[in-house]
Amino acid sequence: MTPLRPGLTAVQSAPELQAVETPEPLSESAALSHLSGICFKIGPPRLVGAEAEWFVHDPLSPTEPVAPARLAEALGALPVHRGPDGPQLPSGSVLTREPGGQVELSSQPAATPELCAGLLLKDQAELRTALAAHGLRLTGSGTDPVERERRMSLDHPRYLAMECHFERSGPWGRVMMTGTASTQVCVDAGTEGGPFDRTRRWRLLHLLGPVLVAAFANSPLLDGRPTGHRSTRQLVWSRMDPSRTLAPALDGDPVERWAEYVLDAEVLCVRRPDGRPWTAAPGLTFRSWLRGAGDRPATLADLEYHRTTLFPPVRPRGHLELRMIDAQPGEGWQVPLALVSALLDDPAAADGAFEALEPLGTPCYRDRHPPRTELWHRAAALAVADPQLRRAALACFALAEQALARRGAPAERLRTALTDFAERYPARGRCPADDQLDAARSGALPLALEAAAC
Repeated sequence: MTPLRPGLTAVQSAPELQAVETPEPLSESAALSHLSGICFKIGPPRLVGAEAEWFVHDPLSPTEPVAPARLAEALGALPVHRGPDGPQLPSGSVLTREPGGQVELSSQPAATPELCAGLLLKDQAELRTALAAHGLRLTGSGTDPVERERRMSLDHPRYLAMECHFERSGPWGRVMMTGTASTQVCVDAGTEGGPFDRTRRWRLLHLLGPVLVAAFANSPLLDGRPTGHRSTRQLVWSRMDPSRTLAPALDGDPVERWAEYVLDAEVLCVRRPDGRPWTAAPGLTFRSWLRGAGDRPATLADLEYHRTTLFPPVRPRGHLELRMIDAQPGEGWQVPLALVSALLDDPAAADGAFEALEPLGTPCYRDRHPPRTELWHRAAALAVADPQLRRAALACFALAEQALARRGAPAERLRTALTDFAERYPARGRCPADDQLDAARSGALPLALEAAAC
């Protein structure tokens, strides 16, 4: 597995790739060959990673935006060291600032989910301490749960180009950038054939996607008001540019389908020197750029950067990055890490998961940009209050618990967190969003989201 987020500075403000420019234009065949060779690294599952994101609030004035300078000062006090991917927190996590002032910790790839969780927990504690010294605290929610002005706190040309691109189709892109947060889990792509076959893992993750949305739904509010969806974050994503936010076609070879998806996605930004805007022409796809559209020939570095601007539910980056899970309260990001890694890397659990999930509907789309199915909409709106999704979620949690039990003592802490979550939420037809709605009615937001039990 490659690093989950290459490091730029002690606190990153934009995901950059240090790809080497080449003066030669990139051909379409060369682009397809390159994508086919790098996006699904072949090999038995060895590594796992996690990324946890939070909003930052001042508990004394939670409806006021935190000034960027104040947040920068708090983060500047964090202890960092020079690691292989750049400056890192003591246990290896890379810290990123997002456009709306959210903060994210990206773990290093770890040999086990237990090791990944232990290291990320230590860096989360460092982050909490640094923020608390400046009167700030973390809020784990898929959307900002309180009504406050959403500001673009970063002016990197990437984010300005993103804002321009998404605003062509409404306000949802700006809401995504400044008002949403996620938990991400990263697993290895798998092998050619066998119990860890990459095509099988790819399909399982897409079958699992709506269940993950439902079980971990944690964004029922937008601008301080209920939206009628348990995962408003999914609602936001469903209304954005489908060429970069929906799943690729899932029939056939995932490597080929992903390469086609990348070339058919609209170009979000074109990097330019000398302070010129990075805005891309409306409707420009990377394929059309390769065929002569655009204001200059496309290069391999452009293709590499373009890949970082695609946000489907499962994104191949050599490893597979799951992007559909809402940010979780407190240390709750450990539960999706435990669930996903157990189901993917234990063959018996994977077999059981297929059996539990296939009755929900097989997502074998043949369109290049298939629409979200009715199941995804139900997951976002009802979460595990939907009987089918609840049954599937409970089956997957039980299979993961059994897989963790087979791992023995090292996995006991994650197993306990997973079983506690299952009993507290899907077993009762609830999800974290229901706690958030309860807290909103009692006036306890946003502080309740940092002190949650999971």
